[in-house]
Amino acid sequence: MTSAAIQEDAGTTYFVNEHSIVRTIWGKADTVLFIFAGSAAEFALNKAVDWLYFTGKLPADPLGRLFSTVSYARAIVFAKNNDALKAIDKITGIHSAVENARGAQIPDWAYRDVLFMLIDYSIRSFEILERKLTQQEKEEVFAVFYRIGDRMGLKGLPPTFNVWLTMRVQHLDQNLVNGHYTKDLFKQYRKHLGALRYFILIEVQKMIVPERVKTLLRFGNLQIIYPVLAMYKFSRHLKMDWFLKSILLPGQYKQQVKELDYTK
Repeated sequence: MTSAAIQEDAGTTYFVNEHSIVRTIWGKADTVLFIFAGSAAEFALNKAVDWLYFTGKLPADPLGRLFSTVSYARAIVFAKNNDALKAIDKITGIHSAVENARGAQIPDWAYRDVLFMLIDYSIRSFEILERKLTQQEKEEVFAVFYRIGDRMGLKGLPPTFNVWLTMRVQHLDQNLVNGHYTKDLFKQYRKHLGALRYFILIEVQKMIVPERVKTLLRFGNLQIIYPVLAMYKFSRHLKMDWFLKSILLPGQYKQQVKELDYTK
């Protein structure tokens, strides 16, 4: 194959194989919303969350900021290879600009934490809403986000899924703290969601986050989420799930969430 043909093939193939379980996970608004919920909890605890406060965007619009992070990841999953690489490079450029403005560097472990969250909550969300993943499928999820981190030039990435499992536990133990940013961010969640939606968010978070996160956030027992989840799963068969989503989501995010369902 000529170099021109190789370049053309790289531009027309997808970053993630069209039959990959990763596309199945990230192609449904349901699973993406659960990924969002888990990430929202863990973001608030991360010791590097002050970087997200530096620009002022996170406290001003915490839901939009988190949606942006999740949406970027989702766009990469469904992009052609060259487009995905450009999107990853754009993310790297945005972070570099923030670092230059602050005159400091975002720690490598903080970058890894975000990747680790996306891997973990991709798996957890799908298993709660659909079925258990096989070992091979879990390794596929890991491989996709490893490639994203590798493209970003991140140091210290785990080489395999099993090594990631160990590092994930270490990161949870070392890099999370319930501090004043945590309390402020949850206040912002409540402010932007309203009391009922905030209650549902917390219930979903109790279901999906690791034990370390539950402990730090002092989460109590689950209350109503399992019956609600069962009703929601049933509503999908009746094509009524969007009625429930319209109740549970703030109006300004409904269209964004609708677009998360991959229909191509």
